[in-house]
Amino acid sequence: MLSMAHERAARNTTISTSLSMGLLIMSSSSPDREDGPTHLTYRFSSSVNQVPGTQNVRSICAQAFQRWAQVTSFTFEEVPATTAADITIGFHRGNHGDGSAFDGPRGTFAHANPPRGGNFHYDADERWSSNPGPNEVDLESVAVHEIGHLNLLGLNHNPDLPAAIMYPYFDYGITKRDLHRDDIDGIRALYGL
Repeated sequence: MLSMAHERAARNTTISTSLSMGLLIMSSSSPDREDGPTHLTYRFSSSVNQVPGTQNVRSICAQAFQRWAQVTSFTFEEVPATTAADITIGFHRGNHGDGSAFDGPRGTFAHANPPRGGNFHYDADERWSSNPGPNEVDLESVAVHEIGHLNLLGLNHNPDLPAAIMYPYFDYGITKRDLHRDDIDGIRALYGL
């Protein structure tokens, strides 16, 4: 989950995230690591029809999935919204049925269910963009982060390395899309790559 919490500092605002939603790293002894699928499907299904700034969300998410595919043995394929999929991506507001209600603007940006959950939800009340200005959140940066938590990937946050995608702090106007060496080493260590 990427969220924003304000703490006043002498010069600026610090952005933090809650780790209370069970974003887990699976143990290396999990049978899913060796026996699970490497080709994962995803679909889009939202409870909100129009979210400004999200016209290109399909191609943006495809790019985010490709970043992980380039450093793992996983492949990702979009399927029609009416088809069963390993991962469901959507925009939602407030309580949307997964037990992790959104809190409106400048709160939780997005969340992904822990491994095996397969849901990746954006908060429809945030100001989204593919080219963010100072008061907008970058769609792809958040997608790359949340995908790292999904299904078999199962990475946790790394609070020690601000340059890492899996760093739990994020803010408006920032673009951070490239996997850091730590993200790559983490996913490869989980899968013995």
